[in-house]
Amino acid sequence: LFSRGLEAMAAMTVLSNALHRALLRTPAARAGGLPSASAVASPLARDATPRAFRLAAAPSPRGGGKGRLFSRGLACVGAGGEGEPAAPELDENQVMLSALDIRAGKILSVSEHEEADSLFIESIDVGDEEGPRTIVSGLRPYLPASELEGKDCVVLCNLKPRNMRGVKSHGMLLCASDKRTEGEEKVEVLSPPAGTPVGERLCFGGFTGDLPEAFGPNKIQKKKIWEKLQPELKTDAEGGAKWQDLPMVSSVGQIKAPTLTESNIS
Repeated sequence: LFSRGLEAMAAMTVLSNALHRALLRTPAARAGGLPSASAVASPLARDATPRAFRLAAAPSPRGGGKGRLFSRGLACVGAGGEGEPAAPELDENQVMLSALDIRAGKILSVSEHEEADSLFIESIDVGDEEGPRTIVSGLRPYLPASELEGKDCVVLCNLKPRNMRGVKSHGMLLCASDKRTEGEEKVEVLSPPAGTPVGERLCFGGFTGDLPEAFGPNKIQKKKIWEKLQPELKTDAEGGAKWQDLPMVSSVGQIKAPTLTESNIS
């Protein structure tokens, strides 16, 4: 009991010192007044809970939504020094980007659509507990089935299912395409870097496992989220996928097209 009492007293001393340092750093304290609760909260969290931020930096599996997500918190969040500026609020475009459920996937099998010469029917693992998704794509004129089977890929998962010549498609396989040569169009499937877990939700900017919950398919359609964002989704000069100046990334690195640069993504 005595040992536990000493531990409790030591913990209270650490907390008290942290609170004292936080109070002295606030603008209100420097002006001679009492700080508000919101003025104390941010610096206190940095000083009193360093272990929490160290734990946040460790990768851990995380379940959520319809797919398996893999969480990797950013160690730098809330861990800056004195005078660190507050994180900027998300603008409308960033909110829309976080509404998309874009995941790393793996193409398990590909078959030709019997009713459409331009369509493939793919079975793709995107981490759903229910198993692989059926996705119909118009890649048949551009890529052989043998090149697609077993390939890592990127899938937009929260679109409303569409009936494609009698087969329901549950998502969109994202590809880069180049139409700059008249009469010729080259198409390449976007690829996550090696080691990206199947089912991991992708981000724009720096990777985090703490994305807001993605919108449901009905809300994506009603607000025309994809239609608003897609025109600015392109590959850069190195083939990296990005939206405007924000790279599309997994926990391992940037998503890329094999060879297509400065090309549209859809």
